[in-house]
Amino acid sequence: MTENTPLIIPELVALDADAGPGKEDVIEFLAATVAGAGRASSPDGLAADAKKRESTAPTGIPGGIAIPHCRSPHVLAPSLGFARLAQPVDFGAADGQAADLVFMIAAPDGADDFHLQLLAKLARGLMQSDFTDALRQAADAEEIARIVTGQVQPELLDDGGDAEESQAGAAESAEDSKTAAAPAASSAPAAGETVIVGVSSCPTGIAHTFMAAEALEQAGKDRGITVAIEGQGSGKIDALDPDLIERATAVIFAHDLPVKGRERFAGKPVIDVGVKAAVNDAGSLVDKALAAADDPSAARVPAGSESSEESEEGSEHWARRLQRSVMTGVSYMIPFVAAGGLLIALGFLLAGYDVANLYEKISISDYSLWNLPGSEFVHEIKNSAGDVVATETISVSQSGLLLYIGWSLFLLGKAAMTFLVPALAGYISFGLAGRPGIAPGFVMGVVAVEVGAGFIGGLVGGILAGYFAAWLAGLNVPSWLRGLMPVVIIPLGTTLVVGALMYMVLGLPLASLMTALQNGLTSMSEGGSAVLLGIILGLMMCFDLGGPVNKAAYLFGTAGLSAASATNTAPYEIMATVMATGMVPPLAMSAATFLRSRLFTKAEVENGRSAWLLGLSFISEGAIPFAAADPLRVIPATMAGGAVTGAMTMAMHVGSRAPHGGVFVAFAITNFAGFLLAILVGAAVSTALVILLKGLGRNKNGRKSEDGAKVEPAAAA
Repeated sequence: MTENTPLIIPELVALDADAGPGKEDVIEFLAATVAGAGRASSPDGLAADAKKRESTAPTGIPGGIAIPHCRSPHVLAPSLGFARLAQPVDFGAADGQAADLVFMIAAPDGADDFHLQLLAKLARGLMQSDFTDALRQAADAEEIARIVTGQVQPELLDDGGDAEESQAGAAESAEDSKTAAAPAASSAPAAGETVIVGVSSCPTGIAHTFMAAEALEQAGKDRGITVAIEGQGSGKIDALDPDLIERATAVIFAHDLPVKGRERFAGKPVIDVGVKAAVNDAGSLVDKALAAADDPSAARVPAGSESSEESEEGSEHWARRLQRSVMTGVSYMIPFVAAGGLLIALGFLLAGYDVANLYEKISISDYSLWNLPGSEFVHEIKNSAGDVVATETISVSQSGLLLYIGWSLFLLGKAAMTFLVPALAGYISFGLAGRPGIAPGFVMGVVAVEVGAGFIGGLVGGILAGYFAAWLAGLNVPSWLRGLMPVVIIPLGTTLVVGALMYMVLGLPLASLMTALQNGLTSMSEGGSAVLLGIILGLMMCFDLGGPVNKAAYLFGTAGLSAASATNTAPYEIMATVMATGMVPPLAMSAATFLRSRLFTKAEVENGRSAWLLGLSFISEGAIPFAAADPLRVIPATMAGGAVTGAMTMAMHVGSRAPHGGVFVAFAITNFAGFLLAILVGAAVSTALVILLKGLGRNKNGRKSEDGAKVEPAAAA
C-alpha cells in the first residue's frame, strides 16, 4: 500500500449495522468487512488477532465509541473498518456507555511509521466531539469515508480538504515528520508557563497511546498550561525535548508497557497510571500532577531509574508483578534448556550414551579433526599430590569422527545446561529491577547451584536480588551519585547483601528442601505413584497450553535432566511424560476438525490442518485458538487426554533425554513405541470428548446454543 492509498473506502463502512449482541460478534463482523474489501486475507484470522488484543484490555472509550485494533499477518494493507451500530454494544468503556461507533484499526505486522501516524491521527480525532458528531450524522458510507479521510489523509480529498489539515497531513507524511504522539514537544511554552511532561503507551502502540496523549494535552490547554506527552507507540518515537523535561514541574506516565528512557525524568513528581486512565479522565490526572508539583511528599521518579525502564508501572499489583517476573525468568531460561538438551541428545545419537562417562575424565582438547579419538581411553587416577596411583581403561561404543563430533555436541549441550539456574535467577531479577538486577541475579543463580539449592535456590535468589535491587534504585541519592547507581552501587550492593544471605542463612535450608523434593519425585516415579505423577503432569500441561501452569510442569521436567544418569532414569521418564502430554491437545484438535468439521468455524478448521504438525513437534500452543474460542469444552477434553497419556508414559517407563522436539527426537526416546501409543490413546480420548462436548452444545441446525462461541459452522466433512 502506498502513501496515496486511503485507509478507509466506502466498502469498509457499514451503517446502521446489526452486527450481533456482543463485542466479539462486532469484531467478527468488521473483520469480515475488511476482508470483503480485499484488505485482509482471512476474516477469521484477523478476528482472532483482534479478539486476542481485546482480551488484554477493553477498547471502549467514553462517549459511545470503541476502537478494537490489532497487528495481524492477515492484514494486507493498513485499513479502517467502520460500523455505526443499530444496537449499541458494550465494549467496556469506563463511563458504562455502550458503543454505537466502532472502528477496527487493522495494521499489518510490518506497518511502517507513516501508516502508524495516520492511525494515530484517527485515534486523536476520536477525542474530538465535532468529529464523532459528524460520524453519527453522516447519511451514507461515502460521507463517512470522506469525513475520516479528512481527519487522517486530508491531502487525498478532491478539494484538498481544509487547508490547515492538508498542511498538517503533508507535513506528517514527510519522511522527517514528527509523529502525532508529541505535537506539544515542538512548540516551546512561554517563559514562566507551567509545564507537565509525560509518556503514553499501549500494548499495540496504535490507538490508546495517542488518544491518551491527545486527552492529556487537551486537558492542559483547558487549564492554561503546557502538557507535552511522548507517545511510545509501535513506530518511530520522537523523544521530548530535554529542555522541556528540565522545565517540567511534574510527570505523567500513562502506560501499559515499560517506559523507555525513564531516567530522563528522575527526581520529578510523578503520576503513574495505566493508559486508559488518561483516555477516560485526563483532566483528573493533570490536576493530580499539578498538586504533586506542590507536594514535597509526592511520589517521584526514582533516581537511577534507567534501571527500571523494563519494569511495569508502579500501580501494578505486587503479586502480578512477581508472577510476571518469574515467567520472564522461565521464558529466558527455556532457550538454554532447548538448545542444551537437544545438543546433548544429538551427542548421544552420534557418540553413544557412554560419552556421558567419558567427558569428566578425558579432555577433548587432546584430540582434533586431524587426531581423532579411538574407542578406548586410559584415565590416570591421581592423589592430592598429583601422583598417579592407578589407571582405568574407558571403552566407548563409537570412535573416530562420529565420536569426536558427538563428544563436542554433548559438551556444548552440557555448557548450555549450566546456565539454566543462573538464567532463571538473573532474568527474574531483571523482571523486578531492570538491567541493574541482571548481574546480581545471575550470581545468585550460580550460588544456588554451588550450595546445592538448584532450581528452588535460583527462584528464591532471583526474587530476593530483584526486590533488593529495585529498592536500591528507588533511593533518593545526590545527583552526583545517580550515574553510579545502575552500573556500580546497585549491582555491588545487591550481590553483597543477597549473596551473603544465600551463603550464610538460606543456602542449607534450600538445599535440604531441594534434596527432599528430588528424593520425593524419584520415589514417586516408581510403582503406583508414578502413574499418579503422570496424571498430574498431564493435567498441568493441558490446562493452559503454554501458560504459567503449563510452563511450571515443563520446567519441572527439564530441571531434572541435569541430575539424570544411567542409574537415575526417573528424570528421563518425567521429561518424556511432559513432552508426550503436551503433544496431545493440538493433535486432538486437528483430528476433531477433520472428523467433524461442521462443529468448528472455518478458521478453526483451517488451523486444524496445521495443528497436527505443531502437535508432532511438541508445540502445545497449537491448540490455543481452539481453547480461547471455546474453553469450557476444549480444555476439559484436552486435560482428560493429557491425563491418560501421562499415566501411560509413566506406567510404560518411557524416557526422553531431549527436552523438546516431539517425534523428531525419536533417537533420544527410550521405548519409542510406548511413547507413540500413549500419545495416540490420549489424543483419541481428547478427540472423542471434544466432539461429544461440542455436539451437546449445538441445536438441530448444527449451530451452537446461545452459550456457544460461534454461530456459523464450516461446511460438513
